[in-house]
Amino acid sequence: MPAPDLHALLDQYASIVLGHVEQEYPNKLDHVINDASEVKSPRDLHPIFYGSYDWHSSVHGHWLLVRALRLLPSLLVRTPAIAALLDRQFTADKVAGEVAYLHQRSRGPFERTYGWAWLLKLGAELQLGCRVPPSDPLGAAMRRWKDALQPLVDAFATRYVAYLPKATYPVRVGTHANSAFGLALALDYASINHADLHAMIVAKAKAWYGRDVNCPAWEPDGTDFLSPALMEAECMRRVLPPADFLAWFDAFLPGLAEGRPATLFTPATVSDRADAQITHLDGLNLSRAWCWRSIAQALPPSDPRRPLAMSSHAAHLDAALSHVRGDYVGEHWLATFALLAISE
Repeated sequence: MPAPDLHALLDQYASIVLGHVEQEYPNKLDHVINDASEVKSPRDLHPIFYGSYDWHSSVHGHWLLVRALRLLPSLLVRTPAIAALLDRQFTADKVAGEVAYLHQRSRGPFERTYGWAWLLKLGAELQLGCRVPPSDPLGAAMRRWKDALQPLVDAFATRYVAYLPKATYPVRVGTHANSAFGLALALDYASINHADLHAMIVAKAKAWYGRDVNCPAWEPDGTDFLSPALMEAECMRRVLPPADFLAWFDAFLPGLAEGRPATLFTPATVSDRADAQITHLDGLNLSRAWCWRSIAQALPPSDPRRPLAMSSHAAHLDAALSHVRGDYVGEHWLATFALLAISE
């Protein structure tokens, strides 16, 4: 498979997200109803993130649009609908509405930690966008959006700081609650703008995963879109110094140079892309590709595991990239994971 054309894919993925980020229905709410007054539409509950089938997919759809603009600034001119959408969504009133929802009764576990991490990842992307000079139209826009969204970003950073000390055990599943995924994405924001959260994430990752050895990689499960094994490795790659990561990785997956566990090198089979759970496996192939690419870059050039990791990256990407557009149950979120796999 030839290397993907990042610019062409950014155009394509931005178009996909623009097609659903303001689509309110169908919608899968994460909403505890305390009384009859809280029976409301997605748009009434979430003034910004009401589209894209569910709250977290709307968040990372917005992230994709911001990242696309940052990686390909000409989209600001070629696709002005992106800037118009972000100006329409990231306003003080709408952000205040999202923050107010968090302070209602029974909202403590709302989107923990997948949605939290994506919101912080969005905040990090806006911070990176602010490195463009303010005299540039893109730089001015990024600052405008970043400043508007900051109260919501702060609210989720505060939630993470309160949660991590009481999170005794990690969640190791291959779906939304995966703790390693949450830490990895939240670290992107914390490393830029929140020293206390950064220190907590590093300490918690070491406490949760630092002694893990001989990972059996019993995956995939039938609804995985994250690899518990590779996501843990990617998290530790981010928090450990390079030499410490290599020592940890040697013990965590000791048979990797011999292609073991074989399941980590084998793309998942997706039998029904109209099934919202089974199509998670397309996401698994994309998130594995993302992890393999990052891990490969952390290995020395002479390491025999490096070409294995890169070939597995390519195989998983090849298995999933053509299925980003299709049935809405996959289309509302897969472009985000494709962008991770080809750009991080």
